[in-house]
Amino acid sequence: MEINVVGLAAAFATFFGVWIGHVSVRKIERESANLWVPTLLFLSVAALLAFVSFFTPNLSLSVVSGILAMTLGYDAYELFRQQKRVRKGRAPANPYNPRHARILAEYPLATTMDWLHRDPRGAAYSSAELASLKEGAK
Repeated sequence: MEINVVGLAAAFATFFGVWIGHVSVRKIERESANLWVPTLLFLSVAALLAFVSFFTPNLSLSVVSGILAMTLGYDAYELFRQQKRVRKGRAPANPYNPRHARILAEYPLATTMDWLHRDPRGAAYSSAELASLKEGAK
């Protein structure tokens, strides 16, 4: 009996691709002064992995390469969506990054507060409470 590991390889590639992609998008967008360099890098690696996926004879390697290619391609797009979240105040801005310093100056909703690092209380915050939380983060 031969064991088929394609499903397990696909599951691990999907989990780790999404996990590492999520973390790297947040970190790279926060630290990079220019988003075009990491975007081109993500797209180049995605194209290489897609090429490997099309032409490798190993089915497991083809599946893993294809999943990671699509994940990296979407992460390239997600870098710019993350920047929009920073502009809207939904993700924290890094005041030491020149690109984020411009965002903080130009967009009134942008903040350095990380909304994920606060104590949840189980009830909605009023506008005044949100404003005081935001002011306390500056």
